[in-house]
Amino acid sequence: MSGVGSFYLWIKALHVIAVISWMAGLLYLPRLFVYHCDAEPGSKQSETFKLMERRLAKAIMTPAMLVSWAAGLWMLWLNPGLFQAGAYIWLKLALVVGLLAMHIAMLGWLRDFAADANTKPQRFFRFMNEVPTLLMIGIVIMIIVRPF
Repeated sequence: MSGVGSFYLWIKALHVIAVISWMAGLLYLPRLFVYHCDAEPGSKQSETFKLMERRLAKAIMTPAMLVSWAAGLWMLWLNPGLFQAGAYIWLKLALVVGLLAMHIAMLGWLRDFAADANTKPQRFFRFMNEVPTLLMIGIVIMIIVRPF
C-alpha cells in the first residue's frame, strides 16, 4: 500500500477508536444520570455520582469526541470525493451532528446535577440513554450498507 493510503488507514483507525470511546461515554453518562436521580442532593452518593459524571465527560467523552471529529474531518479532507459518493454521506454527517447535539445536551444535564438543580425524572434519562444507540445504528448503516 502506498504511503498516502497507509496514512489514511491510520487516521481511519484513530477515528474508529475515538468513536468507540465517545460512544461508550454517550451510552454510560445518561445511565449514571438515571441512578443519580435517586440520590439525595448533597449526600455522599450524590457527590460520588458527580465525580464519576465529571470525570467521564472531561477525561473520556469530550477528548474522544474531539478526536472523532478531527480524524473524521481529516479523512474527508483527504478524500473529498466522498461528498459526491451519494446521499448516504450527508445523512451520516447529519446523524453525527445529532451525536454532537446529544453530547452538548449531556454536558448541560451534568451541570444541572453538579449544581443539585436537576429537575428531570429518571424516565427522561432512560429515554435519552437510547438516542445515541439509534443514531449510531443509523451511522453504521450509512457507512457499511450505503443504502442510497
